[in-house]
Amino acid sequence: MTTIALIGGTGQEGRGLAQRFTRAGIAVRLGSRDPERGAQVAVELGVLGGDYAFALEGADLAMLCVPYSAHRPVLEAIKPLLGGRIVIDITVPLKPPKVRQVFLPEGQAAAMEAQAILGEEGRVVAALHHISHTHLADLDHPIAGDVLVCGAKADREAMLPLIAQLGVDVLDAGPLRNTVALESMTPVLLHLNRKYGGSASLRIEGLRER
Repeated sequence: MTTIALIGGTGQEGRGLAQRFTRAGIAVRLGSRDPERGAQVAVELGVLGGDYAFALEGADLAMLCVPYSAHRPVLEAIKPLLGGRIVIDITVPLKPPKVRQVFLPEGQAAAMEAQAILGEEGRVVAALHHISHTHLADLDHPIAGDVLVCGAKADREAMLPLIAQLGVDVLDAGPLRNTVALESMTPVLLHLNRKYGGSASLRIEGLRER
């Protein structure tokens, strides 16, 4: 059985992901800066939880589910604990209060900054930038749109079937640099949601093989 460590998994995205992965038969371990909170939320979700080290113990890979403001410090904290594991980074560099405007960070994309922080041994895959946390948490809600995945070829291809188990359609979107475009689309979707109502998603049409 695959085991995934949800780093920062006590937030809204992490809770929804924990429920979806658990339903798919994937073991989940929640990791929080506050081990007591990690354990408490884990009990609520029926999984295991504690601090970052506890979550990564025995996990096959990690998923980073933190706001951009915590992105660097959390990565620096877990870097010594990763041991070559893939890190799926779902972070979008939003800059409150203007979360409906594109913000390009110094490293151009959160995932590219993650790769720079982790160095040559880092294995960063970027995904799940456009999925609503409310839809993730509603297990009866079919998730519309496509999940685009970027990273080194072997790593991103290895993660496609895992991410698909969330009940989403997954597409290989190329190297990590392409995540600049993916992360930048999130504030655009947030703008569309406010302007027109609803919960906008991305759908790629015209591909011969899906």
